[in-house]
Amino acid sequence: MDFSALFSMLGMADWDMAKFFTALLSIVVIDLVLAGDNAIVIAMAARNLPDHLRKKAIIWGTLGAVVTRVIMTIAVVWLLKIPGLLLLGGAALLWIAYKLLSDSSGHTIEGSKITSMAAALKTIIIADTVMGIDNVLAVAGAAHGSIFLVIVGLLISVPIMVWGSTLALKLIEKFPVTIYIGAAILVYTAVHMIVTEPLIAGFWDSVPWLRYVAYIFGMVVVLGGGWMASKSTRQDKAASTKTV
Repeated sequence: MDFSALFSMLGMADWDMAKFFTALLSIVVIDLVLAGDNAIVIAMAARNLPDHLRKKAIIWGTLGAVVTRVIMTIAVVWLLKIPGLLLLGGAALLWIAYKLLSDSSGHTIEGSKITSMAAALKTIIIADTVMGIDNVLAVAGAAHGSIFLVIVGLLISVPIMVWGSTLALKLIEKFPVTIYIGAAILVYTAVHMIVTEPLIAGFWDSVPWLRYVAYIFGMVVVLGGGWMASKSTRQDKAASTKTV
């Protein structure tokens, strides 16, 4: 088979088989490594939904995340020019991690299910968009400008996120403490985005040890604050139940 003709048709005239499969392998590895935190946030957001809505939330949330990644990939050059993008994204992700921990109430009333589903999808898409910045940049770099390989990378990320979300959800149900491990991963991702923001790189470079303080501070504030908020919510529910 004449692969040179195929590569030319795909806009990759200067490519050969070795370069193609090396790039493809790089994208697969990137998706395996970076799609993990996306799977975790999907599972955490869907955990309070009724059983029959969880699978829908995972699938639709993943598809929504992929669509936003397509848009981000197309605009990747423009995104790189936005000052403070990683800083704002990291701050948003810290808030999302806190909300996912503090919201321990599930909606079981029929009239509330749609609202709960919508809230879960909103959280999933926003969080995946924020976390997808690293993924998009990494995949775009590994693809060496090939739109075909970028699309392949996005398609590969779908089953990884769906399978990973299902597995993470089962772990959260069986071992509730897993949710704090998942939140810690989100916090780490968020702080990493903040400390690698080029806009304030000079600050972190001038005091390198502050990076470690930032990670510890983020963990304590988000995990501790989320645990306290969740505990308060459970106590309020228990008190209202007794009153009724």
